[in-house]
Amino acid sequence: MIRFFAAAFAALVVLSPTLSWAQSYPSRPIRFVIPFGPGSASDALARIAGQELSQSLGQQIVVVHKPGADGALSAVEVQRSAPDGYTFLFGTNSPLVVAPNMRKESPYNPLTDFTPVTFLGDNTFFIVVHPSVPATTIKEFVAYAKASKTPINHAAGNTFALVGTAMFAANNGIELQAIPYKSEPDAIIDLLSGRVQMMSGTSTSTAAHIKDGKLRALATTLSERSPVMPDIPSFPEAGQPPFPIGPWFALVGPAGLPRDIVMTMNREMAAVLAKPTVKEQMNRHGFLPRSSTPEELAAYIKDQLGVWKVALKGAGIEPQ
Repeated sequence: MIRFFAAAFAALVVLSPTLSWAQSYPSRPIRFVIPFGPGSASDALARIAGQELSQSLGQQIVVVHKPGADGALSAVEVQRSAPDGYTFLFGTNSPLVVAPNMRKESPYNPLTDFTPVTFLGDNTFFIVVHPSVPATTIKEFVAYAKASKTPINHAAGNTFALVGTAMFAANNGIELQAIPYKSEPDAIIDLLSGRVQMMSGTSTSTAAHIKDGKLRALATTLSERSPVMPDIPSFPEAGQPPFPIGPWFALVGPAGLPRDIVMTMNREMAAVLAKPTVKEQMNRHGFLPRSSTPEELAAYIKDQLGVWKVALKGAGIEPQ
């Protein structure tokens, strides 16, 4: 009997730090590393979700901007972080599936260097032009581009804008010159000034300027009209084939993240995304929130790596 209690006590001593650690999580602020700068869709959505999440977890969510290298810098930041549940990538398709496909030697493997937590949802993009461009429809823009003696400059503040616009150009037999930017807010400044003439941009960056008449929207890249601006035609309505790619968000941690933490964050984030007030705020940014299991996200990332590889090749973009 003495040996039994001794063994039970020893087991309790071994388990108690783990139990205490799991029950006390989180005990300090959590970092959300995002791939783009202040004012971007990533920034807006991370703050909306983070504010609600901080209330349910009882700890502050700190948004950390790490733009550059098509989002790869943010992924590397999280990849190198300790798997303790205090650093997550509030990522998009850019760092998770596009950047690895755009490099002959990627600094990370999205399938093995991260722990999937949950899918977050899909984003809305609009094809917009500067008012100096004499086009009010996609058809008119294509005709204008074909008649132009020089390529029309388009601002690319993220990988969807870069690849999607290249596919749009290839589908219509026009020449567009990509002007890359670290983040969309930087790109929108040059579009508003007329230094570039066209852009595929998020609702976060473009909607207010469209409503003020500073930019003109030709179509949304969605397969149906966006509730943000329902008067703007969808790509199919504008006579364009639907894009096989799309912009989305997901939450991942470093490789080796404990399952208890993964499921805590998965459960809490799903609850946040389901709140009507959160949905309303995100819908205003053209974002369609949707959660998933960690396993569903892992399968989705694997599938999207292949989808974007084909899309990049079709757009004529070779790994560098």
